[in-house]
Amino acid sequence: MNRITVDPKVMGGVPCLRGLRIPVATVVNMVAGGLSAQEIVDELPPLEAEDVAAALRFAADAVSDREILLQPTA
Repeated sequence: MNRITVDPKVMGGVPCLRGLRIPVATVVNMVAGGLSAQEIVDELPPLEAEDVAAALRFAADAVSDREILLQPTA
């Protein structure tokens, strides 16, 4: 997780990648939107493929310890 940084002086303390002003949430949303790691790196040139993987690991860890209540569907 050394690729994820949290600094109150950068983006208000939002988790970012390598001190860049690229939030983890932005990268996760891009993946959710169907972009590949290479497409994300092409779109955000300071990033590396390892940053995309780190963002996904961070997001998975962030929700792994929480119980998420889902509403039953009809």
